[in-house]
Formats: sequence, structure tokens, C-alpha cells
Amino acid sequence: MSSTSREYDSIIAVCRQLYINKMKDYGSAWRILRLPSLTDQIFIKAQRIRSLQENEVRKVDEDETGEFIGIINYSIMALIQLDKGIALQPDLDVEEATKLYDEKVLLTKTLMEAKNHDYGEAWRDMRVSSLTDLILQKILRVKQIEDNKGKTLVSEGIDANYQDMINYAVFALILEKKI
Repeated sequence: MSSTSREYDSIIAVCRQLYINKMKDYGSAWRILRLPSLTDQIFIKAQRIRSLQENEVRKVDEDETGEFIGIINYSIMALIQLDKGIALQPDLDVEEATKLYDEKVLLTKTLMEAKNHDYGEAWRDMRVSSLTDLILQKILRVKQIEDNKGKTLVSEGIDANYQDMINYAVFALILEKKI
């Protein structure tokens, strides 16, 4: 488990640095995005990953790594939006946005560690394509919950689905060994 924790932290460090650099370039312009817009961004990235995995010919010479990083960072932004609500204008500086990022990562990693314990690191025997499919499934669940105005009868909420997407994307990056 300590290996998973270290690998997880290593992946998140790369994602976090990109998030900080983009905050320095663009500020917190993402704060105006409604949750369905963030969900759609994650959907686009997951669809591109699936397309890259299925197509033999690539017209853009990129692999899935950047898209998995995007899924992680957009999901963290969505978790922040769930807590803070949508802003009409950018309202976070780099320091506050990074603090919120770190809080969401801590909660998500804690969830991963608990599930990883119970599942016995079964994800290590999975294919990256299966993790991609699970991310797409979670996105479709979130879209349905959003269409239901956030109401569920027996299912976990939107936040748990975003957390699962983060963890599946981290697992995929660990398995790909490109970061």
C-alpha cells in the first residue's frame, strides 16, 4: 500500500503543478463554470482517451497522459465548485485555489486508501481501457444526477463520482508509467 501512496502522490504532484501554473497564467477563470460545463470537459477528455485507445491512426501526436491529468484537475475543480458554488467572476488567488485543491486531494486520497484496502489493489490487474470505461460510466452517472437536479434515491452523490474519476485517472497514470 505504501507503494500506491507514493505513486499516487507523485502523479498528483504533476497534476498540482500544472494546476498552479494554469492558475498563474489564467487566474481562476474556471470559477465561472457551472458543474455541467465541468462534467462536459471531463467527458470530452475521457472520450478522447477512448478514441486514442481504439484508433490505430492518430492525427495529433499525443498520448492519453495529458487527458488523464485533465480529468484529475477538472474533477478537483468540480469538487471545489460543489463546495463554494459558482462565481460570477474569478475570485480565488493562487494560494487559496491551491489550498482548496490540496483539501480535495486529501479527501480523495483518503477515500482511495480505504477502498484500496477493501479491494486489495484489484485495479493493478485492470487494463487502462477498463479504467477509461469506468470514468466514462461515472461521467454518465454525474450527467444523469445533474439532469435530476442533484437528487438521487439510493445512489452516491456527484462528489463521490468525481472522486472516483480522480482515483481511476491516477490509477491509469500509475499503470501507464509515463509520469
